Amino acid sequence: MITTLTQEAKDLLKRLIQTPSLSKQEEGTARLIADYIKSKNIPYERKGNNVWASNLFFDSSLPTILLNSHHDTVPPNSSYTLDPFIPTEREGKLYGLGSNDAGASLVGLLAGFLYFYDKKLNYNLIYAATAEEEISGENGIGSILPGLGVLSFAIVGEPTEMQLAIAEKGLVVLHCRAKGRASHAAHPNENHAIYKAIEDIKKVEHYTFDRISEVLGKVKATVTVIQAGSLHNVVPDHCDFTIDVRTNEHYSNQEILDTFDALLDSEVSPKSLRLNSSKISLDHPIVLAAKRENCRLYGSPTISDQALIPFDSVKIGIGDSLRSHTADEFVYLRELEEGISKYIRILSRVLLDNE
Repeated sequence: MITTLTQEAKDLLKRLIQTPSLSKQEEGTARLIADYIKSKNIPYERKGNNVWASNLFFDSSLPTILLNSHHDTVPPNSSYTLDPFIPTEREGKLYGLGSNDAGASLVGLLAGFLYFYDKKLNYNLIYAATAEEEISGENGIGSILPGLGVLSFAIVGEPTEMQLAIAEKGLVVLHCRAKGRASHAAHPNENHAIYKAIEDIKKVEHYTFDRISEVLGKVKATVTVIQAGSLHNVVPDHCDFTIDVRTNEHYSNQEILDTFDALLDSEVSPKSLRLNSSKISLDHPIVLAAKRENCRLYGSPTISDQALIPFDSVKIGIGDSLRSHTADEFVYLRELEEGISKYIRILSRVLLDNE
């Protein structure tokens, strides 16, 4: 059965690569996933471009596990030498946009779901292929979670080389504006917006958050954008800059906002406070199961749909995060085969009494 599911996963992944699915434009891949689930005579639901299904013997008295990955992609970058929408096999690799991030994990988790679909389990299973992950969009996983009932924990499929991320950094993006007085550049100006912004940027550079995570390390704040003025001879009346803050589990996003609001003279407003840091207990059954399958435990610096999941979750998937968003993206076919087997082995330790 695993051999058949693996071959079908490979074939589905190729069809997904052939079907453009930029964030907010995932209609085609949502249809492919739904049609594949339907071909197995499994009922599914769809909301927008999110598709999900539950196991055959769903029992409301049991806890429920969510298996989740995304089927949207970023746009292909200009350095591609291969057609990003033509799945190409070469030297044991499958090339194509979304092959690594996160198509292989998406079809791998679906194969795992199908393997357990008609078995008596210790947990219910819900498989969800979701949209807009790459932009943390409002029409992605967050739009369907309220309708899925009470969920015990989630396994999020992202390329981690099938190692287990037990924690993930959150993200707060802060838009800041230093205000001053506009003037001709030839005249004195003691209320210079750019100079005031520079002083605040220095404060960001030298500020240290005290609470350090054993897994995720320090909170990291980085100024990434600065914008001011348009003419060489005019001092602008304001200077805007952006702070990218990667948080750990010891700070809420509101605390991050409050800290910089108090620290800086500039006006500070958040783009969003939705993308939270997460961490799961080392004693959690899924962590113990993964350790028995020799998974390395680590903290992930990259954002995924975990940031929008308000209950326990881990991140584990097929491929390598370093290949994500790169030109000529690929996944090794052996990674797909081994990843599906490893998903099933880990889940067996949690779902089946005799494992």
